[in-house]
Amino acid sequence: MDNVQKVLKKINISCPIRFNEPLRLHTSFAIGGPASVFALPSTLAEVKEVYSACVKHDLPLYVLGAGANILVSDKGIRAVVVSLDRFCGIEVEHTRIHARSGTALNAVVQAALECSLSGADPFYKMPGSVGGAIWMNARCYDTSISDILETVEILDDSLESKRIKVTVSDFGYKKSPFQHRRLVIVGGTFNLKPADRAQIKKRMDEIYRDRLNKGHFAYPCAGSVFKNNREFGLPSGKLIDSLGLKGYTIGGAQVSPLHANIIVNTGSATAGEVRELIAYLERRVYEHYGFRLEREIIYVGEN
Repeated sequence: MDNVQKVLKKINISCPIRFNEPLRLHTSFAIGGPASVFALPSTLAEVKEVYSACVKHDLPLYVLGAGANILVSDKGIRAVVVSLDRFCGIEVEHTRIHARSGTALNAVVQAALECSLSGADPFYKMPGSVGGAIWMNARCYDTSISDILETVEILDDSLESKRIKVTVSDFGYKKSPFQHRRLVIVGGTFNLKPADRAQIKKRMDEIYRDRLNKGHFAYPCAGSVFKNNREFGLPSGKLIDSLGLKGYTIGGAQVSPLHANIIVNTGSATAGEVRELIAYLERRVYEHYGFRLEREIIYVGEN
């Protein structure tokens, strides 16, 4: 038993706590070793309780949303992993939608459609949570989360929740001001625009068909592996595809036959195999183009 588990076993935490929880059950890649401690808060009070225990006992903390856009090590995460999967909920007020961080981003899109509000539709069927999308400044179909984000509620080491007015200039291409801070994103408020519901639904249907054609739903995956460098010109997927690498496989990890910037888990892939495949793609593109791909997928956990 590691030290994180020893400490948490002595503390009376009111939310469900699991030990050695397999993280492959909680990531879109269906890959990942165990979390030393896996906490499942469903209220803000429970989130504060777990956070307070980590601050007080100097325990490593990792906040997990929907488990998209990450690759968890085969050895897992030796930390208190706070899953916000149960910390969800949506409130709509005129053109604004407030969502707790564990809410599926797709649920926000659906709520916007029901209220005839546009702006969130580019994120239809994106397999992420509100908190993760804010942290990453998720981007789909030429729209970033920061384009529709008005305020963000956070919890930091002071254990006081704070509402921050968003400044678009603080965000970048898949970058947010929260990425290098120890905190929990509690929720976000999106400011959308009234629009014709039929037109919003039409756009969502187009996005769904495009994602389907690119193989987003064929196998477990984490979405785009590499960022697109606008200065270089060609999208990363086209660079990889030009080298004939669609379908290239290492173990259970495969470059999607449908889209070269997606790596899929064909059923038995390990994190080590995915990392090996990513390194291979980086090397091939650099050897041919002299261009270094920048990873979008985040490596998490031991080694």
